[in-house]
Amino acid sequence: MPMQPNLQTRSRLTLTSAALAMMLSAGASVALADDLTPKTAGQISYVCGGVAQDEQQALNSESRNYNLSLLFTQGARGEYLADVDVQLTRHGKEVASFRADGPRCLIKAPPASYNVIATYQGTTKRATVQTGSTRNVQLRW
Repeated sequence: MPMQPNLQTRSRLTLTSAALAMMLSAGASVALADDLTPKTAGQISYVCGGVAQDEQQALNSESRNYNLSLLFTQGARGEYLADVDVQLTRHGKEVASFRADGPRCLIKAPPASYNVIATYQGTTKRATVQTGSTRNVQLRW
C-alpha cells in the first residue's frame, strides 16, 4: 500500500508537467504569431522574419497564402540579412515600401509585374518579378 500514494504523486507530477509544457508551447506559438503578423504597405500585405527556426517553419507553412517570396542574403555563404529597405514599383510608380525586419518576406500583391528595389547599407539590388510565376527571389549582397 505505501507504493500507491507514491504512484499517484508521480502521476500527478507527470500530468502537471505535461500540462505546463503544453501551455508554454502554446504561449510560444502565440508569441510567434504576434511577431509574424501581416502588415500592409500600399497595395500589398507582407510578413517578414525567418531568422529563428520556428519563424522559418511558420513562414514556410504560410507561404501558400502569398504570391511572392523575397530572401535577403550576403556573402558567399549566404548569411541572412535583416533591416533591408524594400520598395516595390510598377510602371515607375511606387506600389509599396517597407523595412524588412528579417531575411525572408512573404508578399501578397495584386497579379502584375513588379520591380523590387532593395537597399542594404547603401547598396541597392534590383529584380523584376511577376507574381505567380517568379515566386521566389533571392537578393544577395
